[in-house]
Amino acid sequence: MTAKEIRSAYLQFFESKQHHIVPSAPIVVKNDPTLMFTNAGMNQFKDLFLGEAPIKYRRVADTQRCLRVSGKHNDLEEVGIDTYHHTMFEMLGNWSFGDYFKKEAIAWSWELLTEVYKIPKDQLYVSVFEGDEKEGLPQDTEAFELWKQYIDEDRIILGNKKDNFWEMGDTGPCGPCSEIHVDCRSAEERAAVPGKDLVNADHPQVIEIWNNVFMQFNRLKDGSLQELPAQHVDTGMGFERLVRVLQKKASNYDTDVFQPLIQVIAQKAGIAYGASEKTDIAMRVMADHIRAISFVIADGQLPANNKAGYVIRRILRRAVRYAYTFLDLKTPFLNELVPVLAEQFEGTFNELAEQKDFVQKVVLEEEVSFLRTLATGIQRFESYTKKQADLLLAENAIEKGKAFDDPWVYSIVKDQMVIDGDFAFELNDTYGFPIDLTELMAREKNWQVDMEAYNNALLKQKERSRAATAIDTGDWIMVNPDLETEFVGYDDLEVETKLIKYRKVNVKGKEQFQLVLSKTPFYAESGGQVGDTGRIEDFSRLFFVEVTDTKKENGITVHFTDTLPEDLEGILWAVVDERKRRLSQDNHSATHLLHAALKKVLGPHVNQKGSLVTPDYLRFDFSHFAKITDEELEKIEHLVNLKVRENIKLKEQREVPYEQALSSGVTALFGEKYGDFVRIITFDDHYSKELCGGTHVKATGEIGFFKIVSESAVAAGVRRIEAITAAKAEAFIGEQSKELNELKALLKGNKDIKSAVVSLLEENARLKKEAERAIIEQAASLKHDIVHHVKTINGINMIATHLDLPNAEAVKNLAFSIKDMVDNLVLVFTTLIDDKPGITVMVSENLVNQRDLNASKMVRELAKEIQGGGGGQPFYATAGGKNKDGLSAVLAKAEAMVNAC
Repeated sequence: MTAKEIRSAYLQFFESKQHHIVPSAPIVVKNDPTLMFTNAGMNQFKDLFLGEAPIKYRRVADTQRCLRVSGKHNDLEEVGIDTYHHTMFEMLGNWSFGDYFKKEAIAWSWELLTEVYKIPKDQLYVSVFEGDEKEGLPQDTEAFELWKQYIDEDRIILGNKKDNFWEMGDTGPCGPCSEIHVDCRSAEERAAVPGKDLVNADHPQVIEIWNNVFMQFNRLKDGSLQELPAQHVDTGMGFERLVRVLQKKASNYDTDVFQPLIQVIAQKAGIAYGASEKTDIAMRVMADHIRAISFVIADGQLPANNKAGYVIRRILRRAVRYAYTFLDLKTPFLNELVPVLAEQFEGTFNELAEQKDFVQKVVLEEEVSFLRTLATGIQRFESYTKKQADLLLAENAIEKGKAFDDPWVYSIVKDQMVIDGDFAFELNDTYGFPIDLTELMAREKNWQVDMEAYNNALLKQKERSRAATAIDTGDWIMVNPDLETEFVGYDDLEVETKLIKYRKVNVKGKEQFQLVLSKTPFYAESGGQVGDTGRIEDFSRLFFVEVTDTKKENGITVHFTDTLPEDLEGILWAVVDERKRRLSQDNHSATHLLHAALKKVLGPHVNQKGSLVTPDYLRFDFSHFAKITDEELEKIEHLVNLKVRENIKLKEQREVPYEQALSSGVTALFGEKYGDFVRIITFDDHYSKELCGGTHVKATGEIGFFKIVSESAVAAGVRRIEAITAAKAEAFIGEQSKELNELKALLKGNKDIKSAVVSLLEENARLKKEAERAIIEQAASLKHDIVHHVKTINGINMIATHLDLPNAEAVKNLAFSIKDMVDNLVLVFTTLIDDKPGITVMVSENLVNQRDLNASKMVRELAKEIQGGGGGQPFYATAGGKNKDGLSAVLAKAEAMVNAC
């Protein structure tokens, strides 16, 4: 069976068991503060397990794109090294939400594996939870007895909490699980050593293939377990591992999931896959990583320097580094794998095929950037090692009375060559140069890296980062548990409500609270629009708490406050800050008009890649591969304002079936998770029609006026426009008008302001050139005067004087011209430019070599007199300071230093 056939067989099997087949959620998580990426199939159903959302389908199956590269589930460093770990992988899953439980889950998993996929029964083992006395959890005898109906008892393994009690994190849904393992070894190997002895022992050919999790509990912050409202089934089968088993391969990478990519890489590198372990690992790393990179970008996350963007940049750089180091691919190539991957997944995950060109260009730009980083890092590494080697050789040669280039000296110091851990950390942290590449290059020189110092520096950075982002979240305290939450903010900005639950959080030492209300008009941050602020009042309307932010968590609206209402169980009033909401609405509706205008002016290829909507301004990121011209910006702005003046009424459609909405020609965004029913926002059926959950104006005239304030690049193929509307735009135009009038006044009422400014610039340029000529002439006359006042001290020609020149460049030019005229020179100039004291030191090269004089060391010592510092090269250095009264002492000290030579 091909990979596509295996995937289809899984979905068809569970469809025949009355499961509703759902699409994969985006790999990038947007409305869950506990996750950056979908790392398990159950992520998109977490709110159902917790009973925080209505269950539409009691049986569900899918194939979910997952990413595991950080936190508890971090497989990154194993990827490519072994045969079965991956960054992105598909998780085939089937779920029961309060419907069937262990009996059906076990029966169907056995039926699918042995009857549909025809895996030999004598190669399968299963495990069940042995119980945990500390947790007060008994052995899962129910699962054990059920498995005995299908498999010999000696193939049922009792597993500990680590292997057979599934938990997503420190808190949340969890429960005992039953794993299915397959022994892929040869018959001879299986006869020699029972597969039972190798289960969960990291044997590359005895692998877990499926996990049936029986969700029964919710792990609370204090570590205790709370029964879930209903029992659920959450299963996950690694697609790549399953394909490997069914295609009878020794490695996941030998299947038709990865081989199309690997063969393209091998052809480009001119190295056959299988030629050596090092090159094989590099090809596996590239084939694996391009999958994660491509789908994360397609789902809306661009490479960046923080959070999710940094994770994907790190994966990309790891792939480029392996290609660079082991396959000698020194030019961008990773991006060329994107079309191959898109073709593989066409019909399964069409998101990539539809954005193939965009994704490829983003990857290309990242490759080009990192290859520059590698070149810079290598240069710094070589410079550092040469300097360190020279110092060690010099020290040992002097001590032993040998020449620097004596082989005997090198043999003595070669084992002392150690790269400082702080330098290695600086290479990694500041320049993005990977530590393992630093180690590799060090080994090639028979050097070592002080990894203890490196790890200490890394640990300190992590501790600083953790301290900056530490959030201590308490358990939910139920107040009115029988109530359900409802968002009414599209229609009301004030509503009577009750508190369902709350919890305490501690952020950077500050105590806050998070509240969930039965009815709320507060819009939770989503789709780029910031969350509402406002207040929650008690029934008397006399006492209130401020709502500082509103966010979503697992589909629930969470209100952030600094204090709690006095009456937790009574009636409350939720009141949105109307002014801020209306300003946000102005900007949100403007983004829809802008999106449509961009498509009309620039072309249909334009797609939204991100947005931020606040009361103060809007930011809109979109796909486009060239800087937008001033003429195009003018057309875009004009078109948006035209639609504002037309005062187009909002057409809002709620609870529209998703497929019906798509067929109507609505604009949907890549990387968004849409439900079965969606909301459509339309401003003119022929202009702007988008799926959107945000809040909007009732008619475009409310926007008032739209003004673009900036246009810039964000990443390869992504541009950004920032704009303002309504009162902010009015204030902006007012400020510009005020500045224009002030400029007119300065130009004495000249109506042709442009010509007047051009004349001023030309006059300024002319005067600047005249001033430069005057400075050059002044320096030339000074040069001959200064040369006639040379002092000879200990065979050194000494010049120490104060200069009255207007800029540092003139001082430097004068110093170099005197150096050409005077041999054996030590020159010290003091200056006072813009009331700031300065020092310039120049030393002839022969004095640097023969008399051990060093301009850089001298200037640092002299700078103490003016309370400053500086540095430079051995023959030329400068310094600045604060104390101009110390300049005369500088000159005296300089002469004393030369006298001491």
